[in-house]
Amino acid sequence: MCRNSSEMIPYSPLYSSFRLRRPSKHHSFRVHRLINRRRSITKEAKEKEMEIKNLKLYMENKSIIEENNKLRRKALLLVQENQALFSQLQQKISDHACSATMKQDH
Repeated sequence: MCRNSSEMIPYSPLYSSFRLRRPSKHHSFRVHRLINRRRSITKEAKEKEMEIKNLKLYMENKSIIEENNKLRRKALLLVQENQALFSQLQQKISDHACSATMKQDH
């Protein structure tokens, strides 16, 4: 039987480069390390994203609280104005009633 030069002979450089190898422990360790690193990076990215969302919500909440305080001050001023107008109205009604009774007496 004659062998062709293109045939792969066991233990020849050509054969050893094409044969299926079992991954070495070192290779397996590197793969796991890369996977863990990727998980760590995604975990850090998620934590950063959550920090940013938390900060945005904090700022929005602070803005809402400030707006609420402004509206409370406006409401207090409106209540005071309402009380002053009501007092003026009562005074006018009282003056009008008093003048009406005086006219009837004369």
